[in-house]
Amino acid sequence: MTLSKAYVVIAKELGNLQLAWELSSQIRNCQRLFSQAAFRGKPISLEEAHPIITQLAQLIYKAQDLHYDISTTITTLKNHAKALEERANAATVQSAQFGQLAAEALPKSLHCLHIKLLDEWFSNQELRKLAETHRKSPMLVDTNLYHFCIFSDNVIATSVVVNSTISNADHPQLLVFHIVTDGINYQAMASWFLNNDYKGCFFEVQSLEEFDWLNASYSPLLKQLSYSESKAYYFSGVSAYPEEETKFRNPKFVLLLNHLRFYIPEIYPSLERIVFLDDDVVVQKDLTPLFSLDLHGNVNAAVETCLESYHRFYKFLNFSNPLISSKFDPQACGWAFGVNVFDLIAWKKANVTARYHYWQEQNAHRTLWKTGTLPAGLLTFYGLMEPLDRRWHVLGLGYDLDIDDRIIQSAAVLHFSGNMKPWLKLAVSKYKHLWTQFVDFERPYLRDCIMH
Repeated sequence: MTLSKAYVVIAKELGNLQLAWELSSQIRNCQRLFSQAAFRGKPISLEEAHPIITQLAQLIYKAQDLHYDISTTITTLKNHAKALEERANAATVQSAQFGQLAAEALPKSLHCLHIKLLDEWFSNQELRKLAETHRKSPMLVDTNLYHFCIFSDNVIATSVVVNSTISNADHPQLLVFHIVTDGINYQAMASWFLNNDYKGCFFEVQSLEEFDWLNASYSPLLKQLSYSESKAYYFSGVSAYPEEETKFRNPKFVLLLNHLRFYIPEIYPSLERIVFLDDDVVVQKDLTPLFSLDLHGNVNAAVETCLESYHRFYKFLNFSNPLISSKFDPQACGWAFGVNVFDLIAWKKANVTARYHYWQEQNAHRTLWKTGTLPAGLLTFYGLMEPLDRRWHVLGLGYDLDIDDRIIQSAAVLHFSGNMKPWLKLAVSKYKHLWTQFVDFERPYLRDCIMH
């Protein structure tokens, strides 16, 4: 059959369609015989095989009499296959780039919302005064309250995190949200949250540009990003990279807003405990019990991902490097960012930020891990982790459509980790309603932008 298939290609290339048809017909007879044998569970008999093999043999001899050169054809086929493989690789890289772009791009409606909020900020002097008043509130440093931090440039996503948290809190007036965004989004973010009391909880909105201490002389990440090689790697947009390399070159992995989680004690020096929430989560239960958990002297409480083998340390870190292999267990459990309880007193005692700086410096040339905050976190908090019950934090709603509904219903927090973010058209997911139920469509400018 294999030989006959090769002669089919040769016959077609040389225009002998009759021979190609006859060979194809006998090949189909062979395949039909295989299917019948597989269906009945018995081997093919000599009597069944003989007439088909005889016909194929005669046709192959006929092709050989016509001096068809199979070796030349095989070389041609190999060249065709190589060219197709190169085209397929290029298409795969391009597909990865387009998919990532679609996952990160904001819909036009959110740009519309941003403009309307900016207009409100600059036209409402009382709003700007209220922002200054909030910054001086003693509630921001009151350790008897429940403090949450969110670092995001997405107004609607942050609003859903806040709205879902307070909707399920027993005492929302005891909650304080510390929101940090970038300079481009600060006014819109502040305008959105200061215009609503959210059941009496308290807000602080800051811009990361306010942290003048966070500069290249202090942060190894910022220092590395000042190098031309790093700028070219993350921001050149060159597409001549394999699919995996293209994914790792995503500039979002080195955005300072994503790495602020390693500087929480510096940002909030008066707090003792804080819960960190990603902006792609939805809260379904009261989170205040997290503040009374015993962390047994550890710094970071998070849900471990031991049940998924691809979340072990060896999947994130380069264990061929002796600096990694000598200090860490490749089978150690990974854990999830997204819902994290940080004991800031224990953090300062263990000097965790200095640990993070050390590992960032060692990874200046991306030899220990490719990029991102989780590998850095695995190293930084190694030996300082307190496992949370898995029901506190269920991941994967941004890529896994088969998560058990019972797991979803029992979860305290649902995490849309993955590319299918619920605020994008890309996220045509059965889980999207879990997010949209906490979108405040009653806000007039949101309704105007989104609904139309």
